[in-house]
Amino acid sequence: MGYGIGSEPDRLVSADADGPDEQVIEAALRPKKLDDFIGQERVREQLSLVLHGALRRGRTPDHVLLSGGPGLGKTTLAMIIAAELGRPLRISSGPAIERAGDLAAVLSTLAEGEVLFLDEIHRLARPAEEMLYMAMEDFRVDVVVGKGPGATAIPLDIAPFTLVGATTRAGMLPGPLRDRFGFVAHMDFYEPAELEIIVRRSAALLDVEISDEGAAEVAGRSRGTPRIANRLLRRVRDYAEVRGDGTVTRESARTALALYEVDERGLDRLDRAVLGALLRKFGGGPVGLSTLAVSVGEEPETVEVVAEPFLVRQGLLARTPRGRVATGAAWAHLGLTPPPTAPMAGTLFDLGDRVVPGGVGGRPPTDDGVVPGGVGGRPPTGSQPDEGTDPPE
Repeated sequence: MGYGIGSEPDRLVSADADGPDEQVIEAALRPKKLDDFIGQERVREQLSLVLHGALRRGRTPDHVLLSGGPGLGKTTLAMIIAAELGRPLRISSGPAIERAGDLAAVLSTLAEGEVLFLDEIHRLARPAEEMLYMAMEDFRVDVVVGKGPGATAIPLDIAPFTLVGATTRAGMLPGPLRDRFGFVAHMDFYEPAELEIIVRRSAALLDVEISDEGAAEVAGRSRGTPRIANRLLRRVRDYAEVRGDGTVTRESARTALALYEVDERGLDRLDRAVLGALLRKFGGGPVGLSTLAVSVGEEPETVEVVAEPFLVRQGLLARTPRGRVATGAAWAHLGLTPPPTAPMAGTLFDLGDRVVPGGVGGRPPTDDGVVPGGVGGRPPTGSQPDEGTDPPE
């Protein structure tokens, strides 16, 4: 896959950790105790009860599943769980465990009460996943020796442990695996006030002078994600040290983030390219995903996975059965005036799948879903391709 405008590896507002250097910096900025963890109050309180209840009983706590977008603190919480329990932490990931034997090797070496953290657990290989079922419930695995009719399953007891699974796609987890977690928590995006606290805390750890207004400016462009907030803080720090007096103020933060093409709502170059193409080239839509991706020089998967979620969350773009449609907020954000015939999400598509494409003008559909005088006799969108996919050529 080629990289086009604002591709994932060089996006300043990507929520993924970019490399070893960033992972080292993140580790230094992570809180070590549950009381120091900022945000996610509901999850913190629930998790505190689970952990302290298990400690009072002298038992291993239930297995924990953490779901949510990247950069919201799932790995940090896993480390905090081990610290609160006073137990060692073993870290692995779903893609790294390719065979059941790989998982058996990890499980058989766990000490009693040890915490095993599996990141991206939804990508675990099927044979390893089935072995994990028995390990989570009975603390036992069956190791198969030999092949064919002569194969023998040898039961192997393992020490009681706590599994902490993290996933960015909870819907891809099989039901039997999800049901074996005693505590399931969803990580929400952070409020700007919470991100301000995180930015000020990180600035203190990095020995960066920052004003309250500067922290608010960085937090407001961080997409509700602490990892992005810390990354933006480091870039703003660089600007303040090289071109200023070393103090991050509102003006220096604005100038620095403008230089890095991150606007006041957190949109970067790729986001604005997608919005710009949708508005300027396609009149606000509806337009299919593949067509939109080609217009910005990206793969459809990049637009759908990298750019669209944040644009939808910000109310700038809508996914409809007929394709991607811009909202009124999108036109306003780019400073453009929508044409009279622009199909605004929230007006044209409030009528659901029974709206005829092109049926603008405020005329409601009849009982059979047809707009009086519908354009070109086109059928309702319920018979059109789902989710704005381009029709076959």
